[in-house]
Amino acid sequence: MREAPIKVQARQPGALKDFGIRALTAVLLGMVLIAGDLAGMFPWAIVVAAFAIPCAIEFYAIIRTGRRKPNEMFGVVAVGLMPLAAALYASFSGDGASSASMQGAMGLTAVIGGLVLAALLWQVLFRQVSASDTSTTIFGALYTGFMLSHLVLMRALGDGGVFVLMTLVSVWAMDVLGYLVGSSIGRHPLAPHVSPKKSWEGYIAGLVGTVATWGVGWWITRSTLPLWWFLAIGGVVSVAALLGDLAESRLKREANIKDSGRWLPGHGGFLDRFDSLIVVSIVAYYMLVFGGAK
Repeated sequence: MREAPIKVQARQPGALKDFGIRALTAVLLGMVLIAGDLAGMFPWAIVVAAFAIPCAIEFYAIIRTGRRKPNEMFGVVAVGLMPLAAALYASFSGDGASSASMQGAMGLTAVIGGLVLAALLWQVLFRQVSASDTSTTIFGALYTGFMLSHLVLMRALGDGGVFVLMTLVSVWAMDVLGYLVGSSIGRHPLAPHVSPKKSWEGYIAGLVGTVATWGVGWWITRSTLPLWWFLAIGGVVSVAALLGDLAESRLKREANIKDSGRWLPGHGGFLDRFDSLIVVSIVAYYMLVFGGAK
């Protein structure tokens, strides 16, 4: 009877220390992201590429635990080029922000086309390369580089810098509120077979945070889009963030690993830290475009 309280008390300092390290790492990453966003299109593309590349490296490392043999060189090079190509093609447009964003999409398409051709040639030339190897090579680049590069396309929209900031802050709000509320009062498991620590209480708190972030963003930008659409974006973003988190958790569970890497103290790997943003990037971008953002 006496051992249980002592055991809990012994863990508290370590838990606080871990949270402090986690928070410090998140703050430093956040500062880099915000600085890149504020610096302009090409600095932002470089920052996105710098984060997407280790995400791709970690993805391919996880995939290799399942005896697949993706071509990391093709995939990682393509991931690094995607944000840069999007920014370069966007700069060719002189017809306004919306046209610039569409031009940037052409840059992404060009890199993806080159990756597919290279992967197919690789499979044709080497008999030991299987279709699953080719597929995972292409998918890994699409999952990390293509998805995150939509942050560059978003930056090319009118008020793009603010849209990017809103996207980042909404994901952070989802993570922080979900973690704090879920760890303190979370009682109802959300996906116990994929991520046992996720709770409905934590998700609802994160949902409130994302919706509030996009509501404040509407007030800041004075956007011509209606307030209800921005609030809807916040709701959809919360679902996308959850999907990204659960998808990466499932990926790690299949590989029987705890973290995707050891690059980031308190977080594990880059894929652990950016799993939600990967999915949110493309969802938020198209929600803005479909809503009429230009």
